[in-house]
Amino acid sequence: MSRDQKFFDMYSLVIGVLAAIALAILVLAMKMSDLTQGVYTRDAAEYQAAIVESIAPVGKVYLPGEEQEASGPVVEAAATPEPVAAAMTGPQVYNSACNACHGLGVAGAPKVGDTAQWTDRIAQGMDVLVRHAIEGYQGSAGFMPAKGARLDLSDEEVADAVDYMVSESS
Repeated sequence: MSRDQKFFDMYSLVIGVLAAIALAILVLAMKMSDLTQGVYTRDAAEYQAAIVESIAPVGKVYLPGEEQEASGPVVEAAATPEPVAAAMTGPQVYNSACNACHGLGVAGAPKVGDTAQWTDRIAQGMDVLVRHAIEGYQGSAGFMPAKGARLDLSDEEVADAVDYMVSESS
């Protein structure tokens, strides 16, 4: 047998199998269509309602002098205000913001509880300490960022934290 004959036989076999698969799909599709054709008929009320809904206009046009049908008043529920977070106390602010530097003495920050480091600062007065804490301060020993780099804190919360640190260090 020649190579051409073998190729032709194999080619015919593949084409035959593909044709049989296509025929099987066609028969299956026809059977499925026969089974499902009864679901929607043109005379069924459900089918007619679906058609009417799909071709209904999106809006209506009113000519001058015609009155628009008024819908009932729409009442929107008032948005409930978000609860205002209570201001943090001095110890809470210290633990969440100040402790990172003042707990270890980072960048020249005076350690809370070390009286020797706080004596000169306390002598300047609470107003100066609070102003430096709120606005920030560049000193010879280091840098204090404004509000300890926690700009979400209020001035009152920062002042409470300074008061707490001074009370713990004097």
